[in-house]
Amino acid sequence: MWSVLDSNTKDRRPKTEDQPPRPKALVLYGYGLNCDYETQFALNLAGAEAVRVHTTDLLENPALLWDYHLLAVPGGFSWGDDHGAGVILALRLKLALGAALQEFIASGRLVIGICNGFQVLVNLGILPNLPGRAGARLTALIPNDCGNFRDAWVHLKAIPSNCVFTQGLDLLELPIRHGEGKFYADGPVLAELADRGQIVFKYATPSGKAALGRFPYNPNGALMDIAGICDPTGRVLGLMPHPEAHITATQHPNWTAAKEEWRRRGEPYPEPLGAGLAIFQNAVRYLQGPVD
Repeated sequence: MWSVLDSNTKDRRPKTEDQPPRPKALVLYGYGLNCDYETQFALNLAGAEAVRVHTTDLLENPALLWDYHLLAVPGGFSWGDDHGAGVILALRLKLALGAALQEFIASGRLVIGICNGFQVLVNLGILPNLPGRAGARLTALIPNDCGNFRDAWVHLKAIPSNCVFTQGLDLLELPIRHGEGKFYADGPVLAELADRGQIVFKYATPSGKAALGRFPYNPNGALMDIAGICDPTGRVLGLMPHPEAHITATQHPNWTAAKEEWRRRGEPYPEPLGAGLAIFQNAVRYLQGPVD
């Protein structure tokens, strides 16, 4: 059985059926990225071995990337979002890494960009990475239609696709924290993303029906209610909501009410896992499993 963990990296730990190896994840931090600890914790809880790596260390030593099986670009305000959200970090990564990110993905490894990280991947052209236009900047995340920063919880509908991160997901609730989250692209690009199955998350109502652009279900005016997309391989995910901010039940604002309902039934509160953890668990399962 061959897996991504068998590929040419420095991680050569023995593998057993009882205890599969923990894939190594690189979580960027520094220069305004501020969700790195939460993302590292979520990946570790999901079964990875996540390490926070300062952006400068990766920029000065791009070969460091190949020591890892997953790259996570977390949320925050990299370089203060000067010149546009994620623009400067994307430019720095492009200049330092060149084609290495495309090679990283082609080797079977994974990339996830959350909020500011999504903005970075879009500016890099790693997303949507459409055939024949690899690396082209075809989409954007622009200021919210409401005109201000939104900090709220939203419902997401997972759209069936080949995306590694979203397998088995349907309706989930995650928080958003952004001022530039409106997904935008020209009509032909939007149509192609839909036809290729690269739209993986859409904003929805609490019952799972389409938001249809209605505020606050669609919190930013994203075209086609798009909250997240993947690349054609399904190994790169970008999304505006924060899965690392809902990995335990107690992170949800209504958890005390839920706990009280269990108490009144005379049953112990089970403390369920948060909806966002499944995204990271899917990544770990993929990296530990066989690759066709």
